[in-house]
Amino acid sequence: MSATSWLKVTRPDDGETVGYLEPLAADYSHVQPRNLLGHPVGRATDFLTADERLADRGIGELAEGWQLRDAEPAFRGGVAIVEVSPDGILVADAQLVKALVAGPRVNVPWPDLEGRLSLDL
Repeated sequence: MSATSWLKVTRPDDGETVGYLEPLAADYSHVQPRNLLGHPVGRATDFLTADERLADRGIGELAEGWQLRDAEPAFRGGVAIVEVSPDGILVADAQLVKALVAGPRVNVPWPDLEGRLSLDL
């Protein structure tokens, strides 16, 4: 699966990117909404419903605590997302980020279709 066909969804009030729509039909009538990391957001649905779902959801989850699957010991206590771009998802030790202390970082390929990142529940 390639993200090259995904359609970027932006909030109309500030132009902030809130996710992507992966087409499941050539005319985008049926799409899979995906968050900024590329993770599915609910079930596939029609274009308008998916667009609204992403706009309502926003980007707040990026500030949450995350776990990195198969992490090195330094990152097993949880990670914070530092940056998301087509070049990758940059994560760092959550406690160091919270304390504003520089530390090692890991680049997870974007989109995270392997699900290496998960919310720390």
